[in-house]
Amino acid sequence: MSDKIQHLERISRQLEPTQEQREEWNAQVQAYADDFINHIETLHAYDEPPQNGRLSFTIGEEGKSLEPLLAEIRAKVDRAGINPASGGHLGYVPGGGIFPAALGDYLAAATNRYSGLFFANPGAVRIENELIRWMCEMVGYPPKSLGNLASGGSIANLIAITTARDFKGIRATRVEKAVVYLTQQVHHCVQKALRIAGLGDAIIRYIPVDGHFRMDTKRLHQQLERDRFQGLMPFLVVGSAGTTDTGAVDPLDEIANLAEQFGLWFHVDAAYGGFFLLVEELKEKFRGIERSDSVAIDPHKGLFLPYGLGAVLIKNVEAQYNAHYYKANYMQDAQQDWEEASPADLSPELTKHFRGLRMWLPLQLLGLKPFRAALEEKVLLCRYFYHKVQEAGFEVGPEPDLSIMIFRYKTRHEDCTRFNEQLVEYVRRDGRVFLSSTTIDGEYWIRLAVLSFRTHKREISLCLDILRAGVQQLLSEQPVAG
Repeated sequence: MSDKIQHLERISRQLEPTQEQREEWNAQVQAYADDFINHIETLHAYDEPPQNGRLSFTIGEEGKSLEPLLAEIRAKVDRAGINPASGGHLGYVPGGGIFPAALGDYLAAATNRYSGLFFANPGAVRIENELIRWMCEMVGYPPKSLGNLASGGSIANLIAITTARDFKGIRATRVEKAVVYLTQQVHHCVQKALRIAGLGDAIIRYIPVDGHFRMDTKRLHQQLERDRFQGLMPFLVVGSAGTTDTGAVDPLDEIANLAEQFGLWFHVDAAYGGFFLLVEELKEKFRGIERSDSVAIDPHKGLFLPYGLGAVLIKNVEAQYNAHYYKANYMQDAQQDWEEASPADLSPELTKHFRGLRMWLPLQLLGLKPFRAALEEKVLLCRYFYHKVQEAGFEVGPEPDLSIMIFRYKTRHEDCTRFNEQLVEYVRRDGRVFLSSTTIDGEYWIRLAVLSFRTHKREISLCLDILRAGVQQLLSEQPVAG
């Protein structure tokens, strides 16, 4: 047995490369990353996937050199489909990918620190909790609030909804009389979270929106009165601080008034829009968010970090703890009264990557100033596009609250959807910018989402030029009536 153990050790030690090997790999990866970033302005925002996009390499017993693997990534990953790192990504809300965040991820992966329990790594937990407290302060929550760093808005919303469910006593026998209030504009991950949290049979009231796609609080009030009169149990209202379709911010203060009056848990989905609180001019739009019970907010959106970092902020930490804590015998050493709450006790996750380092390091290295400036710039770019696209013959939706808006080219009603579908396809084939579309109340719209830290006036002007060229070509292809 001893000989076999020694034999296996010799093979397994390949998992610990020498410094020389690490330096060689580091140099190749750094060269790849530098080439990608140095040429980002000339790379397409969308590339048609290769006809043969199947991966060339199978997982086998023997290893391969890094060079052909990087070539495979370049050809079939980084040159296929949407490029969220591009400043021309103006479709879906992009993850950012600022470079210092990659350094934080590198260090977190190399040191492999576990950030789930204070007992296991006090420093990692302190960093993550301090980041959460900073965000709580930003939205106006009291000092004892906390929350959790999650993988994104979906898990953040799930944590908040689960906490609200348990705090309001919505047990299985009460679900069918429990009522949730939101609008059709709420992000679909909220409905998904409701189902996962065992609330699929709850009553969901879709409150109408006004002409700016914001929740109509008069209709909310009327619905609450009716439901209470009918003996139902209103328990949760979800407001949006930046919807995905149009970027609308619901009247949060008015919703907070009704939540207090009817004893509702008030949750705000600010995954996209929350960090615009850093822009002084926009703070009034968010008035009332400080009165909510919980907020979902995504640093991988408004702080331009790589995908995989959302956050939930919760005032009632005890309620969050009661909804998520579970005692395991094998973890008895970690179950003590520590000075910091452990993230694993406040979320579904026990295994927890030290994802906070990708946020902490950029904020410390760069400070808040460039983040504030970039966010304000995106708002102004969206407003600029809003006015310029109308000059090009397009109709628009409401003036943008933040940095998302909708528009479409005006044609005969019966041709409008098809024409604009073809226009989106024209933009995608061109590839230099990427736009997406949506359907609201049966009407087809094109979406502009300005949130990449690399999007500047150059990219917005380019987008306008491509749209004008696309319209001209599509109009020239239409048959002449007569």
